[in-house]
Amino acid sequence: MTWLIVALAGLLGGTVQGLTGFGAVIMMMILLPNILPIDQSAGVAGVMMLGSVSTLVYRYHHAIKFRQIILPFLIYASVATGSVHLGHVLDVHLLRLLLGGLLVGLSLYFTLNHRGNTQPFPWYVAGCFMIVSGFFNGLFGIGGPLMALYFLSLAHSMPEYLANLQTFFLIDTFYITSIRVANGILTMQHIPLILIGMVGAVTGTVIASHVVTRLNIATIKRIIYVFIGLSGLYYLL
Repeated sequence: MTWLIVALAGLLGGTVQGLTGFGAVIMMMILLPNILPIDQSAGVAGVMMLGSVSTLVYRYHHAIKFRQIILPFLIYASVATGSVHLGHVLDVHLLRLLLGGLLVGLSLYFTLNHRGNTQPFPWYVAGCFMIVSGFFNGLFGIGGPLMALYFLSLAHSMPEYLANLQTFFLIDTFYITSIRVANGILTMQHIPLILIGMVGAVTGTVIASHVVTRLNIATIKRIIYVFIGLSGLYYLL
């Protein structure tokens, strides 16, 4: 049953990532906390997406602009480094409430956000995106949505958006995973679950790549955001 949950989480996450460019760990964190502590769930979910993210980076590597990635990552990573330790300190029930509140907040934000992403965000808004994303990435492995908006606002094409965002995620995965390993959050016993999840995630990404051109992306995103909100309510209740 545990392996089935992990495979399903990977499949769901990979499909969402393939359709929108982000959101994999959000979907995985709906299922994984049922079988693992939240801090371990966040670590396992992040590594599970390594294969899919690496594939996307390779596919769009010609459009990568590292100068747009370095500073945001430094801010993001410095906050995540501090918050990753809170998983050992904060009460589990409080963590679930925080996760539920984050998911509901993200759902409402993206559902109600009609801002056109044709111009970069003001520096203070972008800075808040990096800080908030880093904090929740350290806790739950969920740091992608606001960073996706940030990179989308800078991109002149979809390949550029995907290249920079996925490269950011790839660097973040290696960095934050090393922090979790050093703190004993991720251990050798998690490797079988990670490998099973990777298979599901790659499968989901492949499926998404075949269907994305046939579906209305705006409709897909609305459905995803509603699903995120309902999942958040589950953790709050």
